Amino acid sequence: MSGHPAPEEGPTSVKPSGSWRTPGTPGTPGASSTPGSVAEAVAVQEELRPLVDLVGPGPSAPATVAGLDVAYAEGGDLLAAAVTVLDARTLAVVDSAVGVGRPAFDYVPGLFALRELPALLGALDRLTTLPDLLVCDGHGLAHPRRFGLACHLGVVTGLPSIGVGKTPLVGTWDPPSAERGSWSSLRDGGDVVGRVLRTRDGVKPVFVSVGHRMSLENATAQVLALTPRYRLPETTRTADRLCRDALAEAEQAG
Repeated sequence: MSGHPAPEEGPTSVKPSGSWRTPGTPGTPGASSTPGSVAEAVAVQEELRPLVDLVGPGPSAPATVAGLDVAYAEGGDLLAAAVTVLDARTLAVVDSAVGVGRPAFDYVPGLFALRELPALLGALDRLTTLPDLLVCDGHGLAHPRRFGLACHLGVVTGLPSIGVGKTPLVGTWDPPSAERGSWSSLRDGGDVVGRVLRTRDGVKPVFVSVGHRMSLENATAQVLALTPRYRLPETTRTADRLCRDALAEAEQAG
């Protein structure tokens, strides 16, 4: 599946009018319709999985990087999906969008992306800046069916994407060294599905995996560039604040 070309004018580049998704993707299974059962949801993942580009190499010097995160109300029946676009050089937020709604699918392990995908796509469509890279708060290849949220979003949008998880979903690993930048392979069933990456000296690592149109080496480098001060990428931190604030406002408004 071919992706959208990178913008030529840096962080101020804007998307064309209308949806910026790769032509034809709105008809892709899982892009706009919601599966009616677990079996249908698994079938969507199986159908889209062969479209994932795990080689990349992806942008080595992206101008803009988008963070995506979702916050849930205590009862789980309301969510806020946020996207923040950062200037990759300064890590300043240059664009953002957020939407509040209902989860699109029941909570089922391994199918979490189906709950969040419609809301995240809606937020992406409201952006005015075209991001060069999507950084998801979750996993990509490091998934039981090798098709986590980062893979799903990457295939549907055509954009390079990676997953950065706070905790593992699958796999085994040896602890990386305590120094920032050290990593160890995340393995599952004999496959290398990601890296366990130390972003701060002596602090718990994060779990990096390829989503779409990225190499694992480049994904690791991008995560380190996005974590100059904290354990989590600035993309995740800014998107987390935005969706939590939006959810609080929605709950307060009833």
